[in-house]
Amino acid sequence: MKKIALSMIAITALLINCKSNSNASDSKKLDIAFESKSNSTVTGTASFIEKNGQVTFVAKIAGLKPGEHAIHIHEKSDCSAADGSSAGGHWNPTFKKHGKWGVGEYHKGDIGNFTADEKGNGTISLTTDEWCIGCGDPAKDIMGKGLIVHAGTDDFTTQPTGNAGARVACSAIIK
Repeated sequence: MKKIALSMIAITALLINCKSNSNASDSKKLDIAFESKSNSTVTGTASFIEKNGQVTFVAKIAGLKPGEHAIHIHEKSDCSAADGSSAGGHWNPTFKKHGKWGVGEYHKGDIGNFTADEKGNGTISLTTDEWCIGCGDPAKDIMGKGLIVHAGTDDFTTQPTGNAGARVACSAIIK
């Protein structure tokens, strides 16, 4: 009887451990760093955390001119060009018109605008179920894309880019 009770305790402990380990593996995190582009001094970091089918994105950027700036996910993880053009156009796997995130039509890469303070520092965050990290779904997977910070503001109207100006920072969304 003691052997059965001990076996049951061991099995229960294993099941609890497996459950907690599977919950931890459901969470993915990716941290990336920006490179300055277009002769700017813009730097910063971004993180993507996927948990329970939601991706939370947070970017912290420094070295900007005070005011509003656009940030977008672009189609390629290539930041080799001095002006960031090697990252291609906005990531648009669903072939929608450019627009404002969550309003009408918009690209999956149309994150939007954020404000840099008087010291040139800005932060933006977004949580969505429209992205995933490494899931393999071409309409949702952000891996292998580029993250671009622009000198200007996205007007949410001009096609296909939002007329956001020069690319002042770039980061590849890769491990």
